[in-house]
Amino acid sequence: MVSPSPNTTDESPEKLVGELFDVIDGCRWNELGTVFGNECTYCRPGYEPLVGLPRVEHFYRRERIIASGRHQVDHVVSDTDTVACWGRFVGTSRTGQPLSEEFADVYRVREGKIVFRKTFFFRAAI
Repeated sequence: MVSPSPNTTDESPEKLVGELFDVIDGCRWNELGTVFGNECTYCRPGYEPLVGLPRVEHFYRRERIIASGRHQVDHVVSDTDTVACWGRFVGTSRTGQPLSEEFADVYRVREGKIVFRKTFFFRAAI
């Protein structure tokens, strides 16, 4: 079990990651500000860094290729204000294609919110 980080207030890293994926998997875009800070940055393969909460919200509402699905988190680890998790996403694209992708995320957390997120996908690249 990971102990709570002093920078995540009363929330454990597991709870913050769980809340993030509950919001995303539930398509509750109006609640993104409960897990992301206003000045957040999200780095994701295939996109320029998404800087600021409005840009992250726009990505989820308009650009993300996923129509529906669930993140299955295998493990969460943390150290002070840094969190990492990994698992698998299973869902459907907006065009109806099945999706199944292993992922890993790293986060920086400040005052109980994600201020930096970087996603990695498990596939051949080099």
